[in-house]
Amino acid sequence: MKTNKIYFVASVAANLLWSASFIATKIAYDVFAPIMVGFIRFLIAAVILGAVYLKSHDSVKPDKKDMKTIALSGLLGVTIYFAAENIGVKYTSASNASLIIASYPAITALFEFIIYRIKPGIKKLFGIALAFSGIAILTVSQGDEMNHTALIGNIILIATGVVWAFYNFTTRSVANKYSPVTISFYQMVFGTIFFIPLVFIENGSVGTLTLSGGLAIIYLACGCSVAAFLLYNFGLRKLSAATSISLMNLIPVFGLVFSALILGEAISIKQIASGIVVILGVVLSTYENRKI
Repeated sequence: MKTNKIYFVASVAANLLWSASFIATKIAYDVFAPIMVGFIRFLIAAVILGAVYLKSHDSVKPDKKDMKTIALSGLLGVTIYFAAENIGVKYTSASNASLIIASYPAITALFEFIIYRIKPGIKKLFGIALAFSGIAILTVSQGDEMNHTALIGNIILIATGVVWAFYNFTTRSVANKYSPVTISFYQMVFGTIFFIPLVFIENGSVGTLTLSGGLAIIYLACGCSVAAFLLYNFGLRKLSAATSISLMNLIPVFGLVFSALILGEAISIKQIASGIVVILGVVLSTYENRKI
């Protein structure tokens, strides 16, 4: 439907902003430890969104039941997801991370079937299997390297996809009740609070703040955590979880380009091949849900 195009565009824009997040995260590691990067990122985002929330005319305080749901979505989509993602990105390359993110639509489609009994067609089933095959190619290829840290990072990022799927299910249950600003603000607040004990557990050191490190944190906070979350949550008001997350197949395309241009990472034939397989699988696994 034409009226849904604005929600589609919003979700696309969110994923474009997120496509460079792995590069910014890698740069931020020059100054901060992984969990600390997440905490600072969302603390800044919570302050910014708090100001927007107070100025917004359609922002209201969620009722007690919905507040619990939003708190859970903050725990899943902010704390657990980004803590795990930051650790995964530390061990693997930014280009690998962007490719693995592309499998998340297939993971979401699979769990939609398991939880909501949304029966997938043959095309969708084949797409899910194809997407997982592409990730398996990428992950298993890391096992041939003497240093197995990339394999560990890949596995962590794959598990993170399950968390992101449940974040989508949880957020969509309240997306039509409140404005994107309201939902995003409270998600950031709860997510930042839940980050605090993890920061103490990590007990990481802080290096000398550099211009590049500072700009990376600002981009992660303002671009990825404020603008992208507002756009993505806005898209969830009309798009299904599978459709919204299917647009993540834009991330590996731009992620590979950014990784090569900014970080100077070499892109291998295996990465390109697995990326093509994953994206093709995602297109097939979400095709039935992508009609706007």
